[in-house]
Amino acid sequence: MQAADIQKLPAFIKAYEDDSRTGVKALVERARKKLTAFEKERLRMERMWVYEREYESCTYICGIDEAGRGPLAGPVVAGAVILPKDCDILYLNDSKQLSAKKREELYDIIRERAVCAGIGVIGSRRIDETDILRATYEAMRQAIADLIVEPDILLNDAVTIPQVNIRQVPIVKGDAKSASIAAASILAKVTRDRMMTAYDNQYPGYGFAAHKGYGSQEHIAALRRLGPCPIHRKLFIRNFL
Repeated sequence: MQAADIQKLPAFIKAYEDDSRTGVKALVERARKKLTAFEKERLRMERMWVYEREYESCTYICGIDEAGRGPLAGPVVAGAVILPKDCDILYLNDSKQLSAKKREELYDIIRERAVCAGIGVIGSRRIDETDILRATYEAMRQAIADLIVEPDILLNDAVTIPQVNIRQVPIVKGDAKSASIAAASILAKVTRDRMMTAYDNQYPGYGFAAHKGYGSQEHIAALRRLGPCPIHRKLFIRNFL
């Protein structure tokens, strides 16, 4: 629900709270619940800005996160997001805690309201050539380079990125503690999910649109039946073949 709609609820409740009609009483109770839920979310988001407030002397604070370190197939994708300091986006959270519908909705909002955002993608071949951690760092450096302004500080989900000459603050479980990191998490996840859905059409039979390359029973069964395709990570699938 949009903030503008929420602002109308107190007046609605006050106008109809003494109405004895069953249908109206139900509407008033629903309005109260929506107002309570909104206030709870507003307070949660206030806590999500604690690190951004700690480093508010920095002009551009950038959140960094990735998606796809664990799957058997597909790329690892990193997101980098600089949010405006007066940002009022609600529901930012670790992308894994959000429904696919909510992630898609927030993706568009973040893209629209962010100062800037960057994406980095490292494919399965490069992951096999190096390892997933180094590939993740490469994707993160790509995402930073994709920004149209240079950040003053990076808030990272748990890691310190090598070969980056920008101040970094690693935050364990940062995608659930920092609005900027949460936004980066959502951008990375949605970008990767869309890529895996496209790969489902390119390499049918594996079910990439459903499991997004992770090691589900369906995926492992298809892998054993069909053999690997070009986006499978050889280092990750050797125990299943």
